[in-house]
Amino acid sequence: MLDSFQRLQEAMADRYTLERELGVGGMATVYLAHDPRHNRKVAIKVMNSELAAIIGAARFLKEIETTANLQHPNILPLFDSGQVEGTVFYVMPYVQGESLRNRLTREIQLPVADAVRIAVEIAAALDYAHRHGVIHRDIKPDNVLLHDGRPLVADFGIALAWSHRDGRTRITKSGVSLGTPHYMSPEQAAGDQNLDPRADTYALGVVLYEMLAGQPPFTGLTAQAIFARVMSEEPKPVVFHRKTVPPHVDAAVARALEKLPADRWQTAAQFADALTGTGGSRIRPLPGALSRLAIPGALAAVLLMAFAWVGLRNRSSTPPSAAPVRFSVELDPGVRPTFTPIVRLSPDGRQLFVSAMVGRREEVLRRPFDQMRMEVIAGAGQGEQGTGNSRPFISPDGRWVAYARQGKLRKVRVEGGPAIDLAVADWAGGSWGKNGRLVYTRAYNTGLWIVSEGGGDERMLTTPDTARGELGHWWPQILPDGDHVLFTAYRTPIERATIEVLSISSGKREVVFTGGVFGFYVPTGHLLYAVGETIRAVPFDLGRLAVTGAALPVVDSVAMNPTDGAAAFDVSENGTLAYLPVSSYITETELVLVDRRGNESRALPATDRYDHPRLSPEGGRIAVDIRSANSLGDIWVFQIGRSGGLRLTAEGGRDFGAEWTPDGRELIYSSEHPFFDLYRRAADASRPAEPLLTGGFDRYPGSVSPDGRLFAFSLAVPGAGELWTVQLRGPPAPARYFANGFNLAHPTLSPDGRWMAYDSDESGRIEVYAQSYPNPSLKRWKVSPANGSEPMWTRGGRELVYRKGDSVMAVSVDLENGRSGPPKALFGGPYPDSPGWTRPRSYDVSRDGERFLMTKLPAEERRPRIAVVLNWFAELRAKAPR
Repeated sequence: MLDSFQRLQEAMADRYTLERELGVGGMATVYLAHDPRHNRKVAIKVMNSELAAIIGAARFLKEIETTANLQHPNILPLFDSGQVEGTVFYVMPYVQGESLRNRLTREIQLPVADAVRIAVEIAAALDYAHRHGVIHRDIKPDNVLLHDGRPLVADFGIALAWSHRDGRTRITKSGVSLGTPHYMSPEQAAGDQNLDPRADTYALGVVLYEMLAGQPPFTGLTAQAIFARVMSEEPKPVVFHRKTVPPHVDAAVARALEKLPADRWQTAAQFADALTGTGGSRIRPLPGALSRLAIPGALAAVLLMAFAWVGLRNRSSTPPSAAPVRFSVELDPGVRPTFTPIVRLSPDGRQLFVSAMVGRREEVLRRPFDQMRMEVIAGAGQGEQGTGNSRPFISPDGRWVAYARQGKLRKVRVEGGPAIDLAVADWAGGSWGKNGRLVYTRAYNTGLWIVSEGGGDERMLTTPDTARGELGHWWPQILPDGDHVLFTAYRTPIERATIEVLSISSGKREVVFTGGVFGFYVPTGHLLYAVGETIRAVPFDLGRLAVTGAALPVVDSVAMNPTDGAAAFDVSENGTLAYLPVSSYITETELVLVDRRGNESRALPATDRYDHPRLSPEGGRIAVDIRSANSLGDIWVFQIGRSGGLRLTAEGGRDFGAEWTPDGRELIYSSEHPFFDLYRRAADASRPAEPLLTGGFDRYPGSVSPDGRLFAFSLAVPGAGELWTVQLRGPPAPARYFANGFNLAHPTLSPDGRWMAYDSDESGRIEVYAQSYPNPSLKRWKVSPANGSEPMWTRGGRELVYRKGDSVMAVSVDLENGRSGPPKALFGGPYPDSPGWTRPRSYDVSRDGERFLMTKLPAEERRPRIAVVLNWFAELRAKAPR
C-alpha cells in the first residue's frame, strides 16, 4: 500500500519529481521537487485536504491567479498551481536561506539597523500588493523568508483564498487558521471579515517590535488571552525593552500598533517613510528578485551551525577582514543559567562553557563547536543541588576548567574526571595565565589571591579598602605580560565601581576608569566592560595601561547580575564572541493569584520583571521587586488588580525581598550598602528608610514572626549561611539561632512561636526542615522527603506549604508533637521557584492557605540561547574605531 508521499509522487510525475519533504505546517506540507521542463529545483506547497475542501479547489485556483501576477522583488513569486489527490497545490522557487522566525529564534533581538531595513523592505512588498488590491492578512516572521539578508514575503495565495471562503465555516483542526494571535490587529482579532491594508500595517508593526524587543507586544497562554490583551491593553514602548532604539523608530512602531485603524499609518509606504525619515516619497522596489524557496527552519539552523563549526575546525586564527557569522546554542529543556550567569570560551574559540542549573543542580556545561550537544562536565558539579558558586574559568590550552565548590578552588579536565583541589575559595571568577598561575577571588568580600596550577601555594594579592567603600575585588583578567591583572573594585552604587590594573610583582594598583564592571581586554586594543545591560568598548594602550579614547556601545541586551558585577559574555583570542541575551536570562512575568486547585486570576494587569511578591496582611496590596535596565532592583507596592504602583526604594543599589509586618504598616527588606543590610520603611513611603541591621556580611530576608516581635533572616558567612533573628521592638539585638556549616535559608516561625521551618542543602540537595525554637537542639525533623524549599506556615500552624520545582506542596503539621504528614501536590505550572539560598522566597500565601501569589512565566517562553558571533573583531573595529 502506497503512503501519501508515494501517491503524490506518482500523481505529479508528469510535471514534477518530488524528492523529499521540506516541512509541515498547520495548513500545508512543503516538498522539494525537480522541474524537468526547466531543469530547476522548486518547492511545492500541498494544502491540507481539509483546508482545500473548506476553501474549495476552484476558488483557490482562481484566487491564486491574482497573487500569481504580483511581481515584486520582496514577494515570493508563484510558478504554477493545480489539483492533485483531492487537494490543491502551488509551486514556488526553491530559495536557500532561512525564515525571519529562524533568525529571531537564533538571535532573539536583531541589530536596530537590520530590523528597520527588513521592515522597510517588507513594507515595500505590502505597499505594492495593497496597490494591486491584495491584502496578506497573515504577516508574521514565519512568512518572511530571508536570502542574503533580503526579506521575501510568502503565502499571499493562501491568505487571499482563505479570506474569500464562506465566513460561516469554522475549522477545528489544530493549527489550521488564518492569522496568528500575536500579529493580528484588533479588528482581525474581533472577527471582522472586511479587513483593509491597515491590518497588514499593524502586523508589520508587531514584527518590527519583536525584531527590536525580542518578543511581541502581547503574549499569553491561549489565543483568547492574547486577543484580550490586543483589544484592551496598550503595548509598552519598544524603548522600554531596548533603550538604543531611536525615538523616531519607537514612535513609528507605536503608531503602527494603534487600536483604531484610523489612528495608524494609512499605508505601508507611510510606515516605511517614518522609519527611514524620508518623508512622503513612495517606496521604490529594490533590484534583483530572488528565485528559490527558504529551507525549513530547523534545517537552516543546522546548516548554518555546521558551516560555523567547519570554519572553526579548519582555521587556527581569524583574518581581520573575515565577515562575522552568527548562530546560537540552545540550552536543553530543564537547563537554565545560574543566578550569576557565566559564559566562557576556550582561548582558541572552539569550546563554549556555561554555568547552569540542570534541574536542581548547579553544573558546568561544555559545548565543543564541532559537536551537537552541550554536556555536563563530570566532576565539576558533582551533583550538589544549588550549593556552589562555581564561576568557572578556562585554562590557556582549553583542557582544564577551574571553579569554586564547597569552599575550594578546584580544577577538572574539560572531558570530566576527578576534581583536584587547588586552594581555599568560596567565590572564584578568576583568570588562568599562560605562566601557570591562577588569579581568583577567595570570597565575595575579599581581594584577589594567586595560586599555581599545581595548587597549595596560594597567597593574597589585594585587600578591599572598606574606608573607600570597596566591597570586594572581582573578575580578574591576567593581561598578556603575565604580571598585570585587570579587575573590578566593586562599590555601590555600581556607578562608583572602578576597573583597575594591579601589578603582581610590585602590588601597585592604578584606576583605569570609573563607572563599569567586568573589564576585559581583547587583542584589537580595546577594553570591554559592562554598563547596565550593554557591553562597551574603549581604546586601551596595553603599554601605558591606560584608556586612549571614548567608550562606545558594541553589544546590547547582555544578561548581567548587578549584585556581583557578572556580565554573561566572553571573547576568545581569535575573535569569537559568546553572550547570553537579556531575554534568555530575565523574563517578564505575570503576577497571578492561584487557589489550591490551580485556578488562577491576574493579580496585576501588566507584565514586568517581577520577583519575590508578597501579599499584605489584609490581602489587598502586593509588595514586589522589579528590575529594569536602569535599576538593579527596587521594591514597589501595588493595589491588587491595579497598575500605577508606588516605588518604595530608589537608592541606586539593589533593594529586594520585602516582608510585611503583621500590621501592614512597614516593610523589611535587604538593601545594598555595599553589603546587603536589613532596612525597614513605612509601606506608604511616609517615612524614610531606616537601617535595622548593618555590618560586614550579607543578610537575606526570611520572615517576620506572627506577633511582629522578631525578624528571621539568613546571614552569609564564608562557606555557609546561618539562621539569625533580630528584635523589632526596642534596640535591634541580633541573635544567632542555628548554624551547621551548610547553607540555611528562608526561615519562618510558626504562629505559636515554638517552631522554625527553613531549608538546607546539608543532604546534598535542598530540603525543608522544621526545628524547635528558640532551642534548636530539642527537636528537628525533615518535612520534605525528596526536594523542597521556601517553606511557609498556614492555617494557624497546622500546615506547611513549600516549593518543589514548579509545584506547590502541602503537609499537615502536628505542633504539639513536632511532626508532619506526607506531602501532597496542590498545583503546578509555569511558576518559577528560587532554589538559591541567597534569594528570597519566590511566592507568598494567604494566612488561611487558600490563595497563593505566584510569578508566572509567559506561555511561549523561549529556551535560553547563547548567541555566538564568529569573526567578531571585524564588527568591533567598525563599531569602536581606535
